[in-house]
Amino acid sequence: MGNSRKPQLVKCPEPFEPLFVAAEDAMAKFFTGLERHPEKGEITISDVRYLLVRAASMSIQFRNELASIYGLRTANQIIYNFGRACGIQDAKMFHERLGLTDPAMKLAAGPVHFAHVGWAFVDIFPESAPSPDENYFLIYDHPFSFEAASYLEAGIKSEEPVCWMNAGYSSGWCEISFGVELAAKEITCRAKGDPQCIFVMAPPKKLLGYTKEYLAKYGSQAG
Repeated sequence: MGNSRKPQLVKCPEPFEPLFVAAEDAMAKFFTGLERHPEKGEITISDVRYLLVRAASMSIQFRNELASIYGLRTANQIIYNFGRACGIQDAKMFHERLGLTDPAMKLAAGPVHFAHVGWAFVDIFPESAPSPDENYFLIYDHPFSFEAASYLEAGIKSEEPVCWMNAGYSSGWCEISFGVELAAKEITCRAKGDPQCIFVMAPPKKLLGYTKEYLAKYGSQAG
């Protein structure tokens, strides 16, 4: 209501800005409750226990270990499913904890939480149309994705996108928020030399078509 503030932790089209400002305010209250108790091996935020994990362990090393056992394709799917499970369960907890009932507000809390816990910043593109039905479409960038950043910092160039956990988490959170089955795919990745980590999210049966459309239109610029 007359609030001209812009969100600081998410970049999004102007019509979505009030939602993300409200989500930032709600999440800020939660994250003021950080306590560390190393004598008990505990880190809590507003009485919710968290884990502090080294980014490269959860990206490069985790992926390599899984690939050595199951092969890279299966490893990527395991990582995606792990991220998805985290996104679903975190969304359920925060929707209840923050008293969120509106699907758009439920969704908006996700990228803000993402930023606070160090997974990535989220930049939602103007072409996005996050509707609570089979026409749901989201295209977005994860600048500073912990997965891609880990590869870049280690000087490792990948032959394919590496942000499987980012993709899984975001799809899980959004699916629970809107009550629509969703999947996400990273189509360009900084870890393989692309300028951005760009993802497409949509109902599974439409994901491949949207991905092909985007790459056909922007492929040269996207890398």
